[in-house]
Amino acid sequence: MHFLTDKIVFPDVSEALSDGLLAVGGDLSIERLIHAYASGIFPWFEVDEPLLWWSPDPRFVLFPKDLKISKSMKQVLKRNEFQVTVNKDFKSVIVECALTKRNGQESTWITNDMIEAYMKLHQLGYTKSVEVWQNNELVGGLYGVDLGNKVFCGESMFAKVSNASKAGFITFVQNSNYSLIDCQIHTKHLESLGAKHISRQEFLKYL
Repeated sequence: MHFLTDKIVFPDVSEALSDGLLAVGGDLSIERLIHAYASGIFPWFEVDEPLLWWSPDPRFVLFPKDLKISKSMKQVLKRNEFQVTVNKDFKSVIVECALTKRNGQESTWITNDMIEAYMKLHQLGYTKSVEVWQNNELVGGLYGVDLGNKVFCGESMFAKVSNASKAGFITFVQNSNYSLIDCQIHTKHLESLGAKHISRQEFLKYL
């Protein structure tokens, strides 16, 4: 196990454990976060845990050309049930993602420190939010990191009404020019939209 110091440096991702855990400690400085994402590494930890840094192998990703839209979802989109915006209210999206209760998680990994750090990244243009509105109310959304390398590193999403986050994700992917959407780890929700596993080595070629 690698313990990070004040130096903005990570061990080679090949040294990660079988579950993808690479290092412990460090901080959430802008410099470290940018270096991490550019190296295929992301932070993921809960409130009472130390900072944990991950680089899983295999990596769960979506190639935009593989995006799957079910017949029922096509109907939802056709009816224009939702309005989708980008970067209109980043703070509200990340806060809602933090408040969303998820199966298998006792507490949120989106801590106040995480919110503050990603807000700073957003102000510098390194993160994006997607907002989903219904009757002028924010009912879903997602956010992630974009370092300008045509890879969008999805971090989290939320939905207050059925299909809201799916509508936001699909619309965002269809109207973007990314080579790859990094979903990090497997979820059935993203698998249903066409995401799949690739090797870490293949994933790193896109960064």
